[in-house]
Amino acid sequence: MADKVVAGGPWTGCAVMFLRSLCPDVNLLSLYKAQQEKFIIFKVIKLTLTDSAGGLRGYEILKIHDADPFLGVEVKFVDVTVCQQFLESYSSGAVRQSLSQHACRLLALSQEFSLETQLKASTHILDHCLEKLELCLQHIHLSQPERLRDEEIDHLEQELRKHALGPAPRFPTIIQEESPLPSNCFKFQNRVLEDRMLTAADVQSFSNGVGRQWKSVGRALGKSCRALRSPAIDNLAYEYEREGLYEQAYQLLSRFVQAEGRAAKLSRLVKSLEDCKLTSLAESILGIQPQEQE
Repeated sequence: MADKVVAGGPWTGCAVMFLRSLCPDVNLLSLYKAQQEKFIIFKVIKLTLTDSAGGLRGYEILKIHDADPFLGVEVKFVDVTVCQQFLESYSSGAVRQSLSQHACRLLALSQEFSLETQLKASTHILDHCLEKLELCLQHIHLSQPERLRDEEIDHLEQELRKHALGPAPRFPTIIQEESPLPSNCFKFQNRVLEDRMLTAADVQSFSNGVGRQWKSVGRALGKSCRALRSPAIDNLAYEYEREGLYEQAYQLLSRFVQAEGRAAKLSRLVKSLEDCKLTSLAESILGIQPQEQE
């Protein structure tokens, strides 16, 4: 489907996502204007794009601006497949869910964070035609960016690479006694990583990469998840046999998320992948380089 909009040469396009908090105590626009909170709001947006676009490549944030009462996020796409994945995530509600989860965690909110979103390409409101994916891609493709990335965004990107999206910060090592990990972190291949709830993008990445070993991972998760204990795995295999391995793996992790709620953490999936000797898949989901390439 996506190939139909490509007419030779590199594919580029631009869309603007508008965000407005529905929580009376949280004003995204005011927070972004405040120097101390600006980085946190940018991190929420960047992590959400990473979740929904399937990684760090194929797009870049050009500008975050005042669109009162909304906060406007202008995004340039340079890969039609990445753009398509973002649109599918936006259409399914995964983008709004990811924004809510990251905002709750990073802003330390005591209640659920709800927000209103709108997606535009030039004058076209894409929310009105999300069921027509090809049309949305065409609108974005025709809406070419009019500016280079703001210097402010450059600075925020550099800060984020240091704190979150590059190699995870290493805690000081004590030879005889290791420093205790913070409660919101976990360790993977000598890296200390920030824990979070599983996202739709995590489920998709797992389903694409696990193949026939989904049952083994399911049994490993089942050690701490009653919903995946015997005979749940065999039942899933039988129920979704005709749909294939991707759907079986997808339903497995979806059931884990549904059963565990906020306890369906990234660390638990990574630990199960390690137990099944699927470290390369764990690295792919985490978006980090393999250990030997460091």
